Amino acid sequence: MGSLTLVNPAQADPNNNSAKKLTKAVTLQGVLRHLDAFQAIADANGGNRGSGLPGYDASADYVAGLLEDAGYRVTRQPFDFNFFEEFGSSFARISPPPATAYVAGTDYDLMDFSGAGDVTGLVVPVDLALTPPRASTSGCETTDFSAAVAGKIALLQRGGCPFGQKVSNAEAAGAMGAILMNQGDGDSVTNVDRYALFAGTLGAPVGIPAVSVSYFLGAQFAATPGLTVRITANTTSEVRSTENVIAESTTGRGDNVVMAGAHLDSEPDTAGINDNGSGSAALLEVALQMAKVKPNNRLRFAWWGAEEANLVGSTFYVNSLEDEQVEDIGLYLNFDMVGSPNYVFGVYDGDDSAQSGSGPGPAGSAQVEDVFEGFFASRGLPTNAADFTGRSDYGPFIAVGIPAGGLFTGAEVLKTAEDVAKYGGVQGAQYDPCYHEPCDSLDPVADGGNAALYAQLEAEYDLYGNVNTYALDVNADAIATALITFAYDTSVVNGVPRSPGKSHGAGSSEDAHGNALQ
Repeated sequence: MGSLTLVNPAQADPNNNSAKKLTKAVTLQGVLRHLDAFQAIADANGGNRGSGLPGYDASADYVAGLLEDAGYRVTRQPFDFNFFEEFGSSFARISPPPATAYVAGTDYDLMDFSGAGDVTGLVVPVDLALTPPRASTSGCETTDFSAAVAGKIALLQRGGCPFGQKVSNAEAAGAMGAILMNQGDGDSVTNVDRYALFAGTLGAPVGIPAVSVSYFLGAQFAATPGLTVRITANTTSEVRSTENVIAESTTGRGDNVVMAGAHLDSEPDTAGINDNGSGSAALLEVALQMAKVKPNNRLRFAWWGAEEANLVGSTFYVNSLEDEQVEDIGLYLNFDMVGSPNYVFGVYDGDDSAQSGSGPGPAGSAQVEDVFEGFFASRGLPTNAADFTGRSDYGPFIAVGIPAGGLFTGAEVLKTAEDVAKYGGVQGAQYDPCYHEPCDSLDPVADGGNAALYAQLEAEYDLYGNVNTYALDVNADAIATALITFAYDTSVVNGVPRSPGKSHGAGSSEDAHGNALQ
């Protein structure tokens, strides 16, 4: 969808030491060549770049090789994580009549980390609380399970402990499968999320098939004597190894590290060209063009593994740091999805000025936000406040008090009329119509995307596959501007004074709206 002639980026220049020079060196063509490489890797490896799979390993090789050639100190940090891939499932009522085939995504969901299998058995309710206020702890204790569960399918209720604990206890009691119904606490209108079908994760591999259902369907099951159901699950659920790729400059003060990251992995059924090929490619190109810059503050770039398995790589990295090493990180910048086709320019809301969601980041995060806001203001561009929801790799850094910020162009949320007035695009469509779908590729329509919607988007925007080239180009410059600014001066963020005389026009972080951003 759309085509551009790609060229190799210019050789990194030691004079790329100001926002003006670096943003000129970081070109759209340079970023897109990395997206081409990620798509080629996916094509050669089953259509994906998921952690624990060959496509991720090849992506890590690609990124690490370029950074090593550019002169960075590159570390490949291995770790284990819980891997899950679903290939298909079914769920059906066998007896008593009427026999019913339930619909995935409508009537039930196969839970993440469900075991594989094909099981048919009687349904045995386990310590259900069906009378308000329904303060359920169903399945949380091994004593909840009687001998009657062995060889049967356990009906469990949400509440009181993690889903995985409930299902693991059922497995230990001899159950051949598990159904996890929603809790049904609160009001069914106000607290619809506690009644409706929900997507859940068990957190770690289990050995039996497990599905989730709504409270209402679960209550119906509990009221049906002699209920027999069949669950089939075709999954891979196991512990695998993967890695983070970390590249560090050879110069700059090691007690005031400026760190930036993007997750490198895709979901296991997609090339992940926007999520998160876009952030990975933009950060990679900026790093390559900064390779010969001599910063005041050490630069550390990270490409995280297993983000899609719940931020495992970034969490492992932060947990591996000593207290002194945490203190040495001046700030962290995160770039996860920076080229969504139906984009907005989201800047993480460091000071919680939008008064929405999770609150502000650690002290200094507001000043990180100011630098990004200053960049967009310097170009006369609007922004949206992006909440620190905890859904991306800034989460572990915020948890230990490191100032954080970054960019986000949107995922599954629908574009509003207000968004359209600011950015154009298609109202009522997702910011990324192929979020976590196989069509997050360089040919989204061929890979199952909505042809009519992509025709609308292409009529208004320049797309390169599932990426909006304008959004990606602008955000690559925003990334470059923030990094070159903080490479020389983080004083406004953390009070560390700027070392004099090492740059030519890089600007100061106190002047986030001034000449440094022109």
